[in-house]
Amino acid sequence: MGANLIDGKAIAAQIKDEVRQEVSALKVQGSSVTLAVILVGDDPASAVYVRNKKKACEAVGIESVSIELPADTTQEELLERIASLNAREDVDGILVQLPLPRQIDERAVIDAIDPAKDVDGFHPVNVGLLAIGEPAVVSCTPAGVIELLTRSGVEIEGKEAVVIGRSNIVGKPMAHLLLQRHATVTIAHSRTKNLREVIRRADIVVAAVGKPRMIGASDIKEGAVVIDVGINRDMETGKLCGDVDFDSVAPHCSAITPVPGGVGPMTIAMLMRNCCELAKKRNPPAEK
Repeated sequence: MGANLIDGKAIAAQIKDEVRQEVSALKVQGSSVTLAVILVGDDPASAVYVRNKKKACEAVGIESVSIELPADTTQEELLERIASLNAREDVDGILVQLPLPRQIDERAVIDAIDPAKDVDGFHPVNVGLLAIGEPAVVSCTPAGVIELLTRSGVEIEGKEAVVIGRSNIVGKPMAHLLLQRHATVTIAHSRTKNLREVIRRADIVVAAVGKPRMIGASDIKEGAVVIDVGINRDMETGKLCGDVDFDSVAPHCSAITPVPGGVGPMTIAMLMRNCCELAKKRNPPAEK
């Protein structure tokens, strides 16, 4: 069976085009869309992510406000910055780049962001709304996975889905989104007994564990759809690889995402979409 390669770059480009059109329509009505990004400290990977987010904003017409704070910033100083952004009428989305320096409590920072400006979908209010099936801002990576599946014509309803990983950012919201689309969902993790047997039952596998090539050909049911969220550095070659051993697994799948070029590009595309949606909620179009 030859796997259909799910091209995350192409689908992300489609979504960014849609966002660009919506942003320009909002501008015609006199509303701009603005994302504020806070970076604390000088972590090189975080700096790259922030640069990529700024570039994506430019590409779709979203204004970006960049706040770069030193590594010794106190929690109180950071919370004050967030409070001022919450109060600003011209800011639609607020994103604090994680991880944060040790002296700052991540949870307190996430909780401080106004849920109506929580572009990452990490605030407990948005997480809770997602859990009960109400409209919410959804964490960008799982939202991107759903777009990859639906835009690639993958049927989710009635399918058995296994999500490997139970993080608040990917695993748990992913399970809720699949449930909302009527999949039968299992969340597997490091303590799951007979993990490989559980994965072998799945019609749809979403791997988000952060272990290079942990999932091989013998773990996958013939014809399954495999979405690889993992981004790892191969210690031998230095190249990026996923949680799935792509070369051995791909021949057995009906569809699979590569790493890189699969889920990765979707995360920033969905961030742009979330920001645009928040702006539309804050500035609903005038009634004709």
